[in-house]
Amino acid sequence: MLDIKKRNFLKKELILNAWVDIQSYYDDLNNRDITNVEGLRRWFQDRSELEAFVSEDLGWRYIRMTCYTEEEKYTKAYQDFVENIQPKIAPESDKLNNKALASSFFKDLESDPGYDIMIREMKKEVELFREENIPLFTQVQTLAQKYSQIMGGMFIVHDGKELTLQQAGVLLQENDRALREEIYRKVGAVRLESADELEDIFDQMVKIRHQIALNCGFDNFRDYMFKAMGRFDYTSSDCFDFHTAVKEEVVPFLKQIAEKRKNSMKLDSLRPWDKAVDPEGRTPLKPFTSSDELLAKTVTCFKNLDSYFSGCLLEMEKLKHLDLASRKGKAPGGYNYPLAESGVPFIFMNATSTLRDMVTLLHEGGHAVHSFLTQDLELTDFKSTPSEVAELASMSMELLTMDFWNDFFNSEDDLKRAKLEHLEQIIETLPWVATIDKYQHWIYENHNCSKEERTQAWLKIFDEFSDNVTDWNGLETFKEYLWHRQLHLFEVPFYYIEYGMAQLGAVAVWKNYKENPEKGLEGYKEALKLGYTRTIPEIYKAAHINFDFSRENIKSLMGFVQGEIDGLS
Repeated sequence: MLDIKKRNFLKKELILNAWVDIQSYYDDLNNRDITNVEGLRRWFQDRSELEAFVSEDLGWRYIRMTCYTEEEKYTKAYQDFVENIQPKIAPESDKLNNKALASSFFKDLESDPGYDIMIREMKKEVELFREENIPLFTQVQTLAQKYSQIMGGMFIVHDGKELTLQQAGVLLQENDRALREEIYRKVGAVRLESADELEDIFDQMVKIRHQIALNCGFDNFRDYMFKAMGRFDYTSSDCFDFHTAVKEEVVPFLKQIAEKRKNSMKLDSLRPWDKAVDPEGRTPLKPFTSSDELLAKTVTCFKNLDSYFSGCLLEMEKLKHLDLASRKGKAPGGYNYPLAESGVPFIFMNATSTLRDMVTLLHEGGHAVHSFLTQDLELTDFKSTPSEVAELASMSMELLTMDFWNDFFNSEDDLKRAKLEHLEQIIETLPWVATIDKYQHWIYENHNCSKEERTQAWLKIFDEFSDNVTDWNGLETFKEYLWHRQLHLFEVPFYYIEYGMAQLGAVAVWKNYKENPEKGLEGYKEALKLGYTRTIPEIYKAAHINFDFSRENIKSLMGFVQGEIDGLS
């Protein structure tokens, strides 16, 4: 699986079973005399090689655990890393950071592209490192693992068959309204069965995270995370401005879409199970029937846009770095996991046969292409892009490929319908991003709140960014716990606003592509190639767009999207 020929510092046969297997490499780096600037550069390269090896080992443990949640050996392997290896690495990494920053040759590298960004991150990590937080991070990761196992084990029984919640979700596209209601209520009931357990897990997480923040001198976990995530280019106030802009400029479109759906379906009351079905009563779009067909069509789609993109997916297929189909015992969601040493990422998802599944692979494929485009960057840190850039890669790919979606659909009507549904999904995405992000701010600003207060805050924020058309009468309990399905709240707190920022950037990239395909695609690729060797605004500028989530920009971009929707209607 690994391209061991790339190793210069590590032994080619090195396998990580325990801390002792890598301890000597950390000792070497910590004890090495650095006598000139080239020696320091070589030191960074060796450290990068070690960290790539370690991160890829953790990556495979996580991948196997999420692919097979019921396999105890994979769960134990991941736990072993989190509990017995990672806590040993953290203080060693802090020592290495301090050693680098203390080097007399340090300033000779600070002006080099990429090194300046990495050193900025390194200084931040030194500032935030606390020995007492190491076991707290371990506790949070263990709780996140419990969340993943609970969610991965959820299923309903329909017509005598067990269906994952992803598989059940496909039935919400059926024209039989009674069936849709039955499925919706079954899924909601299954989620409620674990609600108390998930609430307890979250309570523990909030308490531990708050202590982590206090240990670092912050008043709350939100302020700590903004520092920890390296948000040098915007503040929490900018996020609040984003929330306001979305409420004013996007939610009205959301209400129009819901009202149009209600009228098209001739309903007295639009219910949550009416939101995924085709409003004109057409059969659900099925762009593929199997994961193999999904991959084959996506490869063709990518090839029509850029042959380099399709080559990335084919390389992943060859190395078996794809697990696409939904099945019981598999964690929910989807991801592209960068594998720093081999350079070939892994895509995980839960495909059934829906348009959303098709878009998910296009999205994760965008992440994968990003990984490939940064393969040749000098250091692992240069490849570790912030989410605002990573999600730009994936969300742009969804839109850039739209001209080539004909491979997925047999008729022009279905193709138009698919594009229309996806563009409406963009309008629905931004309010949901604002909902989750604003809720996170509230939670950690009010970390001592009761479960009841948290629920009331959720309902208030949810209603603020929702259409006022959907009828939740009799479904209030389901509504209270909708946030449980958003794994980011449990596993990667404060990683969500990036989807909104990147969605705006992706629309701008697509707008450029529509106006000049060659220049638009060139800008997209050039931006991704930078990895994290430039600031976020500079990377966006390389793509010929602005890092801007002001009300004026959102209004302009949503106007463009609405124009495209009108052209398809």
